[in-house]
Amino acid sequence: MGFFDFFASIDNLFIVLMSQLSRTIHQLSHSRYAAPLLSGALLGLSFPSYPFIRLEIIAWVALVPLLISLRSVEKLGEFFCRVYLAMLLFCLISLWWVSLATFPGGVLTIVAQAFFLTVPLFAFFALKKMAGYRFALFSLPFVWVAWEWAYMLQDMSLGWLTLGNSQANLNLMIQYADIVGVWGISFWLLWFNVLVVLSLIGSKKEAISSVALMALMVAAPLLYATALLSRDGRMAEKESGLRVMLVQPDINPHEKWVEYNSADIMERYYRMTGKAVRENQPELVIWPETAIPFSILTSPYAADLHLLHFALRQWNTALLTGFIDIAVERDQQAESYNASMLLEPGRGVPQIYHKMRLVPFAERVPYIDSFPWLGNLTFSLSGIRGWGKGRDASVMEFSSPRHRKVVIANIICYESIFPTLVSEFVRKGARLLTLVTNDGWYGTSYGPYQHLAIGRMRCIENRRAMARCANTGLTVVLDKFGRTIAEVPWWQQECLTAEVPLESRMTFYTTHPDLLPKIAGALSALLFVAAFIKSRRGESAL
Repeated sequence: MGFFDFFASIDNLFIVLMSQLSRTIHQLSHSRYAAPLLSGALLGLSFPSYPFIRLEIIAWVALVPLLISLRSVEKLGEFFCRVYLAMLLFCLISLWWVSLATFPGGVLTIVAQAFFLTVPLFAFFALKKMAGYRFALFSLPFVWVAWEWAYMLQDMSLGWLTLGNSQANLNLMIQYADIVGVWGISFWLLWFNVLVVLSLIGSKKEAISSVALMALMVAAPLLYATALLSRDGRMAEKESGLRVMLVQPDINPHEKWVEYNSADIMERYYRMTGKAVRENQPELVIWPETAIPFSILTSPYAADLHLLHFALRQWNTALLTGFIDIAVERDQQAESYNASMLLEPGRGVPQIYHKMRLVPFAERVPYIDSFPWLGNLTFSLSGIRGWGKGRDASVMEFSSPRHRKVVIANIICYESIFPTLVSEFVRKGARLLTLVTNDGWYGTSYGPYQHLAIGRMRCIENRRAMARCANTGLTVVLDKFGRTIAEVPWWQQECLTAEVPLESRMTFYTTHPDLLPKIAGALSALLFVAAFIKSRRGESAL
């Protein structure tokens, strides 16, 4: 589809949506909960799901029913009921699949995440009370983005539903993330929703101005993407990529920890890898998260480690693999880590990375160091309970015959949803993003597809390709624009070999990952001060 055809289709869809939305809003204006439920459903449906469902565009108007319904709400209790109902439905549609791994954990995730999503709207309520509805509307994009970023910083965070993630598969519309990151996508969406509200409740003149701005907001990202892709085509480097082989063993994650011993697991990897290496001669082999589900570096598994080194010498290639690492800390206590290591033929000492961002309650209970009794609240997955928390976003490097030294960012599963963490790897010199994961916990749900979509955003932000190796689910290679280069069909035992581009240039976002949310936070504080002053003076605004 060409640029103008794509723009025309979006423009036509927008006109239809606006017309239908206007009629729907008027019909729901006298209903107490219908508008919040509509917003919750639209938000949920806009998030990535199965590849054949493409409803990202509705996020551009998803908040409109809720925001209009809150216009006349003055009581805090009523406000909370409407907002929480909307966010609860949003989370239920987007995150129901978490319960397939752990039902109690899934319920807790949905209930708690819905509460956290109400925070910026409570700020909206406070601003509305102090300075009026329109003032609160104009403040909302700043407050929302500042909260999304602040929420990501704490251990309780499940930042999966960052609003900008809803657009992760709408490739042409999000290429400007290399400047402003996912925070800029959220900011753009929020402003668009605000403009739609103003076009529906304002004067004719205000409606025309809002629609003109909305048209510009649709056109600008498309023009940027078109110019970017055109320039990249002209400047394409002739240098070949890194030949990477991803091994997807297709092992049931629930059975893996109880029905297989170390010999069973390793035999499958040796058989698959050995055959594929002979046929494809890769420069890097990647095994998925906890591919080695035992502490192979400890003395009881010395024979397993010796056999692994022997295999590497036979393959003559570097290996990046997930495993369990047991390390003795400063207090002489042993700690288990969800880890990965890079091994090279003839090099006995591996490079090790410990996962830093752990799934709350499933992998580690937040703030357990300060409050040990919280350990009773874990909802662990099979084989995963109480991991230690890594401290350093360390990159790994290995020698390649064609590229000499190659530096890679080593991301483990859930960490890919954290923009700042991924950019830190790139700032340290990573030319390629590698992601080891295990999506098999979530069956045939669209959870793995959401996870993959969020990974596309990290590629675009940092202009780095990604080699994503899953135990089972979605093993995929993405380019620096978030486009698929190669993939393995899900739930199949297969190896994937691809030439993965290496990049070295830094994007504006990579060097300034928190700039936009920090500015939004500072402006939010100023807006609250202005609203307070406005309320003290007795001024009002509609």
